[in-house]
Amino acid sequence: QAQLVESGGGSVQAGGSLRLSCAASENIIRFDDMGWYRQGPGKQRELIASITNTKITWYADSVKGRFTISRNSTTNSMYLQMNSLKPEDTTVYYCNAVLRLPGGSGVTYWGQGTQVTVSS
Repeated sequence: QAQLVESGGGSVQAGGSLRLSCAASENIIRFDDMGWYRQGPGKQRELIASITNTKITWYADSVKGRFTISRNSTTNSMYLQMNSLKPEDTTVYYCNAVLRLPGGSGVTYWGQGTQVTVSS
C-alpha cells in the first residue's frame, strides 16, 4: 500500500509563492498519473494539475500560467510550484497518484492534505 505525504503548505501574502511536495513511499515510476487536487469547505475536490509518467501535463484554467507541476523519480516525489498566489487559492491541497491495472481498473492513492492560506 503506497503512501503519499504532502508538505510545503503554509501562509503567504497575495502575489507570493509556495512549493508543495508530495513524497511517495515507493518508486513513482509505478504511477501512471499523478496530480494535485484542492478542496474548499463545502466544495467538491477539484483537479488543478496532473502529470503522466511521460511528463505530459494538464492544468485547470484557474491555475494555468501560475502553477507548475513536476515529478522526479530520483526523489520519488511530485511537486507543485505555485506563483502569483491569490486569496482564492486558499484551501487544502491533496496529492493523488493512480496505478493503472490490466483490464482498465486502477488503484488511487491520496495524501493527507496540506493547507495553503493566501492573505490579501
